[in-house]
Amino acid sequence: MRVKVLSRNPDDYVRETKLDLQRVPRNYDPVLHPFEVPREYTRALNATKLERVFAKPFLSSLDGHRDGVNCMAKHPKSLSTVLSGACDGEVKIWNLTKQQCIRTLQAHEGFVRGMCARFCGTSFFTVGDDKTVKQWKMESPEYGEEEEPIHTILGKTVYTGIDHHWKEAVFATCGHQVDIWDEQRTSPMCSLTWGFDSISSVKFNPIEAYLLGSCASDRNIVLYDMRQSTPLKKVILKMRTNTLCWNPMEAFIFTAANEDYNLYTFDMRFLASPVMVHMDHVSAVLDVDYSPTGKEFVSASFDKSIRIFPVDKGHSREIYHTKRMQHVITVKWTSDNKYILCGSDEMNIRLWKANASEKLGVLTPREKAAMNYNQKLKEKFQYHPQIKRIARHRHLPKSIFCQVKEQRIMKEARRRKEQNRRKHSKPGSVPFVSEKKKHIVAVVK
Repeated sequence: MRVKVLSRNPDDYVRETKLDLQRVPRNYDPVLHPFEVPREYTRALNATKLERVFAKPFLSSLDGHRDGVNCMAKHPKSLSTVLSGACDGEVKIWNLTKQQCIRTLQAHEGFVRGMCARFCGTSFFTVGDDKTVKQWKMESPEYGEEEEPIHTILGKTVYTGIDHHWKEAVFATCGHQVDIWDEQRTSPMCSLTWGFDSISSVKFNPIEAYLLGSCASDRNIVLYDMRQSTPLKKVILKMRTNTLCWNPMEAFIFTAANEDYNLYTFDMRFLASPVMVHMDHVSAVLDVDYSPTGKEFVSASFDKSIRIFPVDKGHSREIYHTKRMQHVITVKWTSDNKYILCGSDEMNIRLWKANASEKLGVLTPREKAAMNYNQKLKEKFQYHPQIKRIARHRHLPKSIFCQVKEQRIMKEARRRKEQNRRKHSKPGSVPFVSEKKKHIVAVVK
């Protein structure tokens, strides 16, 4: 008599310890799994819904300033250290791990207009309404030692911004003109100017470290080369640019925050039209900062919200706001790509997650695998109407919601008017102008 016996290799299904998961033999033949796509779609839908359920980006608020926060700076070597300057001339150094202020100093009389840390992280610079540039030690003074700056430079005009070179002991200030300073000297090495209006912001390029960009109140964005001691070229927009930020991964790309509610990403080699126009804010954009990956940036606006934009998309992927947050003046993306800091009018610095639904803390391997699987599912089904609608939906404050609606109506009216004018004019007399070129007045070399 012949008896058929099931023969299995124990290694395939026996657990080594009782803590191991049960091993399940599975046949991956697609014929045996006819409903794989519907099943995956349901999982993707659930993952998208759960992402919105767990989207709680606000982490904490750093209180202590007695006036509006006007500027912030990141420590180049320490992830947990951030500096902030207020409208009453006070500078605070914060420890983000403990979420508390570790040092306070009265730096200026009047506003602290700008601040930046030295590339090595041993000291930082501040400029204020009292026409001075001051250099301070990053470390607290010893017991009995007075809180005094290392150097003080007294200028002739008010300085509105400052930025430090990424590799050398050189920094740039702006105000009536752009001045390049050596740290050891009390007079500028060279002064760069093109036009007669006050300059609101100056930034060094992190990759091509000798290049600078500046924004002036006569609607110009001017690019300079420190080695030639001359301006390179400038682009004139229809409205004033408040500040700009260079992409830390692509040397020629920078993004400008404009008064016309938009942000413009330019390639400095082709300034005739921006690479991308980012349109979502409903009031002037006051500050912008790139993530260390160079794929996204965060913008702060007068409309009491901050938005996160992918570099290659025209609309934001995320909007952060709270009931108490007022006009957001300054914003920074931390160097580990996990958090965003914003300083606003009502004396608070707020700490947010860069990914609203990300789980903080240590993840087990199973959690990581599930997270990666869900992410891939969401990417696979991202264009399905139901999933797209859920992933895109954001709750907006009533004021922003109404303004968005109003702007949509105005934009539609302008488009209709242009169509009618084109319809009743001689063919070719009313040319089509792309959204990218509409806002550029001229490029001067």
